[in-house]
Amino acid sequence: MRRDGTGRRLHDPKGGSFWFDAGAVCLDFAHTGGEGRYAVFETLHKPADLGEWLSQPPLSAATADPVTPRDLSAAKTLRQAIWDTAHARAAGRPLPDKAVAVLNRTAAAAPLAPELAADGTTAGWAPPVRTAQALSTLAREMIELLSGPLAERIRECASDDCPLVFVDSSRPGARRWCSMERCGNRHKVRAHRARQAGER
Repeated sequence: MRRDGTGRRLHDPKGGSFWFDAGAVCLDFAHTGGEGRYAVFETLHKPADLGEWLSQPPLSAATADPVTPRDLSAAKTLRQAIWDTAHARAAGRPLPDKAVAVLNRTAAAAPLAPELAADGTTAGWAPPVRTAQALSTLAREMIELLSGPLAERIRECASDDCPLVFVDSSRPGARRWCSMERCGNRHKVRAHRARQAGER
């Protein structure tokens, strides 16, 4: 899995947008929408939306066949499993059995296979690229993340009202916010106002 270039621009239903880099493609995928109160953030409304997301960098997995409604359903099930396991790990809770089963089942399919270009300097995915392969690759990345050295770096944004989750792969491991552009900046503004109020 290519980890360089992760991150997407997220849009707030109330207006505005900000750049959020979850630190892993699978976690970026977990933030494409959700269930319940997170349904307002949904971006994968139809199969073509999923195909478009998969085809964009850094995954760049343009599928050979159109994405089907069944593919979209499987993708949303995987997305929820990634979300649930990431939040459980960030909170220090046991991973949900159902979510683990989804990750393992999805990862059992053949993943995307890298293919070196004739010039020997670039690589892509060996054709034909299938949606199930892309989902397997995302599931495998999440399994590696949960079981690898960065497992303890999976964190939820420190803001009280932000559920975004990320993996902090920075050397100091001091990342607290989903984005300095959003929650980090809001915290700085609140802290500044609190200091001013105290001084008065």
